[in-house]
Amino acid sequence: MAQPTTPKTQGVPKQTQRVPPGSPVVQPSTLQERLQQNERQFAEKGCYAGITDLTLREDDPIKYESLHTKLRSMVVSAREMARRISASPGVREVGEMVVALYTPEGDAISLSTGIMVHVHTTSRFIKWMIQNGYEKDPGIRPGDIFANNDAFIGTVQVPDVMDVVPIFHDGQLAGWAGAVCHELEVGGITPGGDVYLAAERFTEGLFVCAEKVGANDELRRDYIIRCERNLRMPIYWILDEKAKVAACLEVREKLKELIDEVGIEFYTRACKEFIEEGRRAQLNRMRQIAVPGRYRGHTFYGHLVKGKPGVLAIANENRLYAIPLEMEIDKDGVISLDFEGTGSWGYHSMNCTPAGMDGGLFVTLTQHLNYDGKVNDGAWLATRMNLPPGTWTNPDRHTVATATSWALLLPAFGIFQRLLSRAFLSRGFKEEVFVGQVNSPMVEMGGISQYGKLFGCALFECAAAGSGALGIKDGLDTAYVGWNPESDMGNVEIWELAIPMLYLGRTITPDSGGAGKYRGGAAFTSMWLVHNTPELILATSEHSARVFDNAGLCGGYPAPTAQRHYAVRDSNVRELGAQRECLPHSLGPDPHSTHLERLVGGRHEEVEGPYIAAPLKSGDLFAHAYNGGGGYGDPIEREPQLIVRDVENGYVTPELAGALHVVALELDRQTDRWTVDREATKQRREQFRRDRLRKAVPVSRWIERQRQRILDRDLVDEVKNMYGDCMQLSSRFKDEFRSFWSLPSDFEL
Repeated sequence: MAQPTTPKTQGVPKQTQRVPPGSPVVQPSTLQERLQQNERQFAEKGCYAGITDLTLREDDPIKYESLHTKLRSMVVSAREMARRISASPGVREVGEMVVALYTPEGDAISLSTGIMVHVHTTSRFIKWMIQNGYEKDPGIRPGDIFANNDAFIGTVQVPDVMDVVPIFHDGQLAGWAGAVCHELEVGGITPGGDVYLAAERFTEGLFVCAEKVGANDELRRDYIIRCERNLRMPIYWILDEKAKVAACLEVREKLKELIDEVGIEFYTRACKEFIEEGRRAQLNRMRQIAVPGRYRGHTFYGHLVKGKPGVLAIANENRLYAIPLEMEIDKDGVISLDFEGTGSWGYHSMNCTPAGMDGGLFVTLTQHLNYDGKVNDGAWLATRMNLPPGTWTNPDRHTVATATSWALLLPAFGIFQRLLSRAFLSRGFKEEVFVGQVNSPMVEMGGISQYGKLFGCALFECAAAGSGALGIKDGLDTAYVGWNPESDMGNVEIWELAIPMLYLGRTITPDSGGAGKYRGGAAFTSMWLVHNTPELILATSEHSARVFDNAGLCGGYPAPTAQRHYAVRDSNVRELGAQRECLPHSLGPDPHSTHLERLVGGRHEEVEGPYIAAPLKSGDLFAHAYNGGGGYGDPIEREPQLIVRDVENGYVTPELAGALHVVALELDRQTDRWTVDREATKQRREQFRRDRLRKAVPVSRWIERQRQRILDRDLVDEVKNMYGDCMQLSSRFKDEFRSFWSLPSDFEL
């Protein structure tokens, strides 16, 4: 078994050997020494920075809590100010930004609302600079600005660009202010932010590798020039940099005033206690609402690009990823995650790094466990993760691409959310159950803008997909993604200013939520008219092809997964408009006969993702659907009146409602309203249960059939390659696979 990538010691503080009286106390003089001392104290005592007693909280709770409230208010205020400075609709409209405050050693103290993914990734960035001697060269001085978007240093993917500013008080480093924005264009092999066709690092776009990009509170001119000459649409990146710097400077100046008020000694000690309190709160909550034990889950991700135009030779293969996860909760409340048995990294853009996996972990913790109280790096300290080297979770070379790491990261932490929900349900906290994560494709585009200039843009309306169901109610419709707790699709008028397309409509996508007693949240479909451009390149990213990755729970169905684009080239839509004829505003409820096909003339295309190879131009139409979430509970237990409501609102088609929920629906032709025959529904469901039992196969017989298929290697190539890869990487997985299927000891795939 590979060693954990982030080894930590948690639980009850350990007794340590006392220092003999009179022994000299050596105070660390450099940041490296201070960081090493913190890590050593944590390893020895099991507490952050060796803090065994929260003395300030006990001695002066009002001053202590007041300080934390002010710090929290400070970073939230700075974020809101920066959002209004930014020109990027991703930041202004969708809120793809976070601001946080860090200790001198790089541990998060307090964070704003926003994309909480990056709280600990920024911590990794600061620690990386400390570990690599930045205090000496290039130096850390007042007014310096450092930036990074290298996932092997500390971020999730290339578009996640982070800036940090050191905060000095009376000549001593008192902490760091950090801010992160998700950029809409990064200068990669394809336009946009999440460069789907990137096969290696060298095709991902503009990298800023823990660089000093500014001094005296100003961004360096040579850095601005580099951005201008390496990005298709540098205005967003550059103005976001200025917004982030403004946020960091705001935090810095407010913090200096606050330190003058409370004193540097109190502030320094309080920050350490805040983090230790956050760690203890995480452990306490797990002990209260989860049953200790070992929980196991599994999901898969499909990546089908073989033979498609534009795919590089080294990436020209279909891949199927197995993502197993084992979660253990010990008696102290420590969560340990183990990804042993997952697949290797590949020549594609979906690889992740330990920093990215930390990001997925942190955003899951904040949405499921640490949604109140002191949310900081203490929560991260109360967890462990095993990320086996050589896998997509922890590549053993830094040249792999990570541009769309969310593609695998989201399904992986979707398992984590479902395992947590099982732990909550085991304790009886059904209201805490949340199927959770949604992997929804993002539209990336570029070409010539409506203003006649080169452009590239990621369309962030995907941040309003449908969530997974909850244990007590339906999921959120068009209002959730796992990576942004403040999901918003943004106003169409703002997106139309940024991209050369006019919206014909946004509509709920029927049947997009997974069925269940409580259904998954529904997603939506957008339809556009390409406008005033001779060339529009379109691609999507971060979505599984033909493989369910937005799973259900407790009998709930997964959300649909097929990713398709609909386009009409050389359409007659302008002629239709001039004649006041009906225009399509949605695909409609029938996937076999869309409104595009019925209403619009031209050359129709239906393309399975990830992108449309040939560019579109003015007058063409394009439609794209996002993803819903998985359901909870048996679909035939759904309350019939809820089904009527869903059918009338267009969330579910009558055909699917009847088939999946086994309900007797009737349409009153005079009122055009749906009703349900409850007695007929009851009888149908009783018969359906009898049919289930009649068709049921004993598990032992099913396993024997599948075992024979494995022995005969009667599997498609992608499945054989997937399991062969996992068995080659992990001897433990290979042994468990052979044992489970009762295979010969020398069996290989």
